[in-house]
Amino acid sequence: MTRAKHGLAAFGLAMCAAMAPASAEDVIVSHGFSNFGALKYGPGEPFSYVNLDAPKGGEISLSTLATFDSFNPFTRKGVAERTGDDLLYENLMIAAADDPYGSYCYLCTTIEYPESLDWVVMNLRDDVTFSDGTPMTAEDVKFTIDLFLDQGIAEFRSIIDGFFENIEVTGSHQIRFEFTQAAPKRDRMGLVGLWNPFSKEWFARTGARLDESTDEEAFMGTGPYVIGDVDLGRSVVYRKNPDWWGADHPLNQGRFNFEAVRVEAFLDQTAALEAFKTGAYTFRTPGSSKEWATAYDFPAVQDGHVTVDTIPSGNITGGSGFVFNLRREKWQDNRVRDAVRMLFNFEWSNQALFFNLFERHHSFWQGSNLEAVGAPEGAELAALEPLVAEGLLDASILETEVLMPPVNTSESNRVDRRSRRQALSMLEDAGWSLGDDGLLRNAGGETLELIIIQFNAEMDRIINPYIDNLRAVGIDASLRRVDTAQYVELRRSGDWDLTNIAAGQGFEPSLGLKQWFGSETAENSSRNIMALSDPAVDRLIDAVIEAKTLDELEPRTRALDRVLRAHGFWVPRWGTTDYWVAYWDQYRHPDPLPPLDLGLLDFWWYDAEAAQQLKDAGAL
Repeated sequence: MTRAKHGLAAFGLAMCAAMAPASAEDVIVSHGFSNFGALKYGPGEPFSYVNLDAPKGGEISLSTLATFDSFNPFTRKGVAERTGDDLLYENLMIAAADDPYGSYCYLCTTIEYPESLDWVVMNLRDDVTFSDGTPMTAEDVKFTIDLFLDQGIAEFRSIIDGFFENIEVTGSHQIRFEFTQAAPKRDRMGLVGLWNPFSKEWFARTGARLDESTDEEAFMGTGPYVIGDVDLGRSVVYRKNPDWWGADHPLNQGRFNFEAVRVEAFLDQTAALEAFKTGAYTFRTPGSSKEWATAYDFPAVQDGHVTVDTIPSGNITGGSGFVFNLRREKWQDNRVRDAVRMLFNFEWSNQALFFNLFERHHSFWQGSNLEAVGAPEGAELAALEPLVAEGLLDASILETEVLMPPVNTSESNRVDRRSRRQALSMLEDAGWSLGDDGLLRNAGGETLELIIIQFNAEMDRIINPYIDNLRAVGIDASLRRVDTAQYVELRRSGDWDLTNIAAGQGFEPSLGLKQWFGSETAENSSRNIMALSDPAVDRLIDAVIEAKTLDELEPRTRALDRVLRAHGFWVPRWGTTDYWVAYWDQYRHPDPLPPLDLGLLDFWWYDAEAAQQLKDAGAL
């Protein structure tokens, strides 16, 4: 939904521009990077979209449905509270919310590198301290990288293994990175900038491990907040560190304005909404279209005490859906997957359940120049032709329109009769026969069982009509709704047939594509949970990674989008290009907001006068 500012959660920080030759050896010195075009901001220039005079102080409170038992987001063990990711830790380089390709020195002052990008030297700031006041040095950066290479999740390690030829501490606040020839050039500088340094001394003293769940303590970082009060699994308060080193950093002007960020956990959306109405917490993102369309007429809204707003987003949409568990043989057949896809009636759902607030997702780069449309042509066609010649793709992909979700015209929740007949025909062609009991069976007598796992009760009203449609053609479909911890464990263990995924991509796709769709992560990934393994997809991912210009990146990404959609490993869901927000009228934001980030905890602020008026009125 927003552009990630912390790269360990998503690869692809951009590369260099605003460069100046530093010597006869053509070493470039820069304050930031951009693969494509010049950086928007100069050295030490604050972001233009923030309010430089934003007041500091006050609390903002949010809700979550995750009953967390950990503060470690870097392991697959436990259920981590994720609000703190952007509050406790900081990256060596950061992104701007109005510059899709740029990243800027943050914990560093400058970077130095040759045009070949064979190496980079990062000159670190000498005033950065951890939350306990101890200085951050190049040794801490080196330690953090080694820690992730040793104890990071397997999918991350598999992708960056062999990326660095050498990492050397060359001074107390200088570190040099040398890359292997195999390291993709467009990712080299991005992978340098994404690290969020941990304290080497703290890890040595505590014996903490990156691959173990934590309880009430997070790893020591350099971020603006520290963990305050904790009721594990129920609530946590992140408090502003009064000694935060970065308060006067030029790139922090107008940012991190709240004194405290409180997170309250709820078991379901109904309880969370009712708590919001009473002011138990103060900022809410609606849990469903039904809530958004019908729930915001309570007295606090009518009295002007709660603001309800729709805010446009400039981010890429798409990529959400139900994905098949391709580890199971029955879902290896594309005819079976297509039949299941056909039986979801989005048009009826949008009218009857979503209040016509959504559009159907159909692409992983929807609404951008990276989305495949129509039939392939030009450079996109050229990217596909060798894969067809080698037998990795069917020749039809060169001439046919890109695959779009089926459209149903039935006014009932059931798909129209033609679609049902077509789905049943596909299933019969795939070897499934309808028995006298109304169930499909294969030659071995096994029924076609389909279990959808879900933790959110709000999804029942959407999934149950879909299950009715699946059962109508003989699929033994059911919904298994569990709590958050069970849901996480079921996804990790692969004990499911269909589950949710949000795989929307960014403006500059690159190495992170392997985490989502690459064969090397198919067996152990928190992103490629469908276990997609396809040599054609792998080849196109490599082609995207190797792209040097936008003229190369865009058609290659469109080719990848086309092939991913043709693969049919998902049942596309739905979404909106807007942010839906409701909040007690004591918060303010820049107007206009930047296109790439809502920036709630980044550049909104607390209006003390408005808050007092709410208290005087007895509203809060």
